[in-house]
Amino acid sequence: MFRKNRILIVEDEESLLRLETILLTVKGFDVMAASTGGMALEKIGVEAFDLVLLDIMLPDMDGFEVCRQLRDDSRTAAVPIILLSGRNSPGDQEKGLLCGANTFFAKPFKSVMIIDEISRLLAGQS
Repeated sequence: MFRKNRILIVEDEESLLRLETILLTVKGFDVMAASTGGMALEKIGVEAFDLVLLDIMLPDMDGFEVCRQLRDDSRTAAVPIILLSGRNSPGDQEKGLLCGANTFFAKPFKSVMIIDEISRLLAGQS
């Protein structure tokens, strides 16, 4: 039986969360959502994910900190992380890569670019 890749979307903006969930579900992914960094870390603590789509600006802790914590945990250290941000400064991109993200996309982004990057990262895992 074919197992769908599981993706955790961490996004506090409801409309974007719905849009990203629909986009990835239509593409055949099993999607879970979290609206805060703490909720994301909680879900990852009890369930396995193949990839994390992580917003930087969250209400409780920023995506950089969530990313660092995922990289520091042996269970999630190898899970691909795509950071998303409304800010597109070179400093944010650099900070994202330094905390361990695989990729950084500025919002608004083209859905096809995200899907291509997710496919590329997941292919590298198998």
